[in-house]
Amino acid sequence: MAAGESEKEVAELEPLEEKDLKLEAEEEQEESEEAAGSAKKRVVPGIVYLGHIPPRFRPLHVRNLLSAYGEVGRVFFQPEGGFVQRKKKAAAASATGGKKRSKYSKDYTEGWVEFRDKRVAKRVAASLHNTPMGARRRSPFRYDLWNLKYLHRFTWSHLSEHLAFERQVRRQRLRAEVAQAKRETDFYLRSVERGKRFLAADGDATRPNGSWTFAQRPTEQELRARKAARPGGRERARLANAQDQARSNRGLLARIFGAPPPSESMGDPVVVKDS
Repeated sequence: MAAGESEKEVAELEPLEEKDLKLEAEEEQEESEEAAGSAKKRVVPGIVYLGHIPPRFRPLHVRNLLSAYGEVGRVFFQPEGGFVQRKKKAAAASATGGKKRSKYSKDYTEGWVEFRDKRVAKRVAASLHNTPMGARRRSPFRYDLWNLKYLHRFTWSHLSEHLAFERQVRRQRLRAEVAQAKRETDFYLRSVERGKRFLAADGDATRPNGSWTFAQRPTEQELRARKAARPGGRERARLANAQDQARSNRGLLARIFGAPPPSESMGDPVVVKDS
């Protein structure tokens, strides 16, 4: 009887041990799944783009306003160009009359805000877009609206690369403008030196007409003067003038009296018959 009872106890203990092993395996599997889920759901930062920044709005303001919705990381504002800043400075100086040092606000054109969690960034961009910036009545930004946009798959390294590329492009443009100005200056200086040499050669007695040589076609009066200067040229010129004048007179008389032209009267001789 004792042997039978011991066998029954062993048979009852075996399924209990199997159940314990199954429970331990299930617990280990759940722990592994939780660890994998936590690894998959790791916190990824997100970036929100600010398309409109009102005057006198600083990074400290945006950090204070957006920190109420989530943890804010890095903030970057793009300042205005140098031309706009110079225009503002000149306008402020003209407004004060130049009596004292003028103060002008250094404003910004656009900005980027980094949130620790991209889900918070998406929620902030969707909920605050086109809403007033200042919640208080006396806030200077009460009548300005948020212009927010969440940038998908955009990291802070992309922004750094973009800014570095813009700086490089600006430097290349500046170098090209400086090189162009230098070429224009060199051309001007060469032209001045060439003009000085031209004026010096023009006044040199050893080079008559060396700097101003051209071939001018002789006029009709010059040709006639040359012909008249030849031996016997004056008489031929006088006879030619007389012939021309006679021809003009004959033609005038023929038109007045209806006589045949001088060529016809000279070509057909008149025959006189004796009666």
